[in-house]
Amino acid sequence: MASEMAKTVDANWWRGAVIYQIYPRSFQDTTGDGLGDIRGITERLPHVASLGVDAIWLSPFFTSPMADMGYDVSDYCNVDPMFGTLADFDEMMEEAHRLGLKVIIDQVISHTSDRHPWFIESRSSRTNPKADWYVWADPKPDGTAPTNWLSIFGGPGWEWDGVRKQYYMHNFLISQPDLNFHNPEVQDAMLDTVRFWLDRGVDGFRLDTVNYYFHDKQLRNNPPMVYDTEGAGMETDTNPYSMQNHLYDKTQPENIEFLKRLRSLLDSYEARATVGEVGDGPRSLNTLALYTTGNDKLHMCYTFDFLGPAFDASYIRNVMTTVADTVSNGWVCWAFSNHDVIRHVTRFIEAPEEQDRVAKLSITLLSALRGSICLYQGEELGLTEAELEFEDLRDPYGIRFWPAFKGRDGCRTPMVWEAQAPHAGFTTGSKTWLPVPANHASRAVDAQEAMPDSVLDHYRATLAFRKAHAALIDGDMTFLDTNQDLLAFVREKRGEKLLFVFNLTRQPQDFTLPTRLGDVLPVDLPGFTSRIEAGVAKLDALDVFCARL
Repeated sequence: MASEMAKTVDANWWRGAVIYQIYPRSFQDTTGDGLGDIRGITERLPHVASLGVDAIWLSPFFTSPMADMGYDVSDYCNVDPMFGTLADFDEMMEEAHRLGLKVIIDQVISHTSDRHPWFIESRSSRTNPKADWYVWADPKPDGTAPTNWLSIFGGPGWEWDGVRKQYYMHNFLISQPDLNFHNPEVQDAMLDTVRFWLDRGVDGFRLDTVNYYFHDKQLRNNPPMVYDTEGAGMETDTNPYSMQNHLYDKTQPENIEFLKRLRSLLDSYEARATVGEVGDGPRSLNTLALYTTGNDKLHMCYTFDFLGPAFDASYIRNVMTTVADTVSNGWVCWAFSNHDVIRHVTRFIEAPEEQDRVAKLSITLLSALRGSICLYQGEELGLTEAELEFEDLRDPYGIRFWPAFKGRDGCRTPMVWEAQAPHAGFTTGSKTWLPVPANHASRAVDAQEAMPDSVLDHYRATLAFRKAHAALIDGDMTFLDTNQDLLAFVREKRGEKLLFVFNLTRQPQDFTLPTRLGDVLPVDLPGFTSRIEAGVAKLDALDVFCARL
């Protein structure tokens, strides 16, 4: 019977899936130490399942010194004691599967912690068995670093090691040395860590910095980034990383063959999937196309295109049409928020009273786009970015660039479950690892459960609407001509046609329905009423019109 059931598993479950990201240290604490844990995730999985999502994605929970909150791994095949045990993980996964949720875990394989046994051995000499497992290079004759490469976390991308009398490369923290993927033994070792979790039953992997695996073997310097005469495109933060054109420290052609090896491994198991994070500046969408086209590399990728401040029709249409033009049979995963960026409600609102409206419109738009989607814990409550004091920060990136940039802790504060409970029900302890803002607690899950028109209620209804229409899962998407203040498109599959018109402005807008569309039957979306007057769709500010064609 079990084998017969296994045969019915949809190998393409990830295509059009809704994935809910859980940041383990901020989801639910069951021990009272103020830090979330795996048993807390298990306890709160019914809430996640109630949203109507298809999968969860867990940010890193592996053994780690936690210099970068777990993205500095010292043991890829174990659970850090602060989160629990492997047995806790197995119980969590069993409960997720019982609730119909797939389990995706983060794989951070471009670099390790400097406390990983591999690096400890590698730095001990130039002749040990793992001497070539990391990116080591001699200094220039004047003692300076081998190249001009920079770290995303500030400063040079190289650190001197007095034992080997060489520099090692690090794209992130000094304590996160980059692995040398040009060494086949490194590739084999990393694939073994993936196999460990596949054998344990995980359904997929979110691949951190998936275009950072390889570096240029010739160690060529990056050229400066060229902007137009007015500086258009230059980032407004104070990180000089954006001043380089990163031609040689990432996104190397050798990555393609490794991704094929990874895909071959996953294809040897049933119904597994990958979603890659691509951070490649203006080339991101082209890199995404390269990594997902052909059905022999990654299943899908996401970029940072929708993780910035832009929330207007012309920008979204430009991104979507660029994807359509560059990605043939590949697949995209869209998100407005995650653990690395300011929460999207804060980025998108122009006034506090817009909070709920923008939260609802955002998920309606995300659910209507072609692709899979990722939701970040707390966005179903319409949470805004938390305002934190410098002394509260834990994020090394935020501490490094304060006060010009406040870092990522504002989106990582604890999940709020009970409005009247201490620490909003996140912990029974006396303190949380990051503060719980009062304006978050008032929007807790239990408070919104009692409100029929809440953001939480809207998320559930909207995801149910999406799931009920095959055209929204993986149907075709065709844009219609409009003025640049409106975003209009048709989603279509097997004869079902749905028209969407989004008004992302703060002014009412009219959309004259093209006669070639034929009969237009308005469809009321959750939270939004679709109105037609004399062949014209009437939209309020921050509104959406939907119709069946």
